[in-house]
Amino acid sequence: MAKYTSKTKLEVRARELLKERGVKIDDIAELVYYLQSKYHQDLTMDTCRYNVNRVLTKREVQNAVITGIELDMLAEKKLLSEPLQETIKIDEGLYGIDEVIALSIVNVYGSIGFTNFGYIDKQKPGILEKLNDKSSGEIHTFLDDIVGAIAAAASSRLAHGDAESEHEELDA
Repeated sequence: MAKYTSKTKLEVRARELLKERGVKIDDIAELVYYLQSKYHQDLTMDTCRYNVNRVLTKREVQNAVITGIELDMLAEKKLLSEPLQETIKIDEGLYGIDEVIALSIVNVYGSIGFTNFGYIDKQKPGILEKLNDKSSGEIHTFLDDIVGAIAAAASSRLAHGDAESEHEELDA
């Protein structure tokens, strides 16, 4: 726990839940790389990882992570009432609340995140394919969208940072 001394209890818990559910920072960083590598010639996994970690410092993101994962875990334990239990268990396509929570993450870094999120949500590369596999018996109705949203937000953060750098170069 000592390595988290500068982090809030909320951030520590959000990170612990991601890890407990089988999602590593590098998994999300790979999604950022997937989204941004064709736009950034020198993009590295370190840069992707850095941006993911910065997104995870935001309270809005931490709250979304904790809320969504807790709902997934309650559904796995069959502790939700019907029809919500079945809706979350099967990841009902018209439910949409999982995407609404994810969009609260995407909103943190502006509208560019919406397109990144929509794209990655349809493509389901990397960890998202695993999280969407219903054969494991695990429920990740919220988690898959949350992970995609963190990657989309980190991609947006990266794009905004590049735009600021380009602006600074023009001013010089």
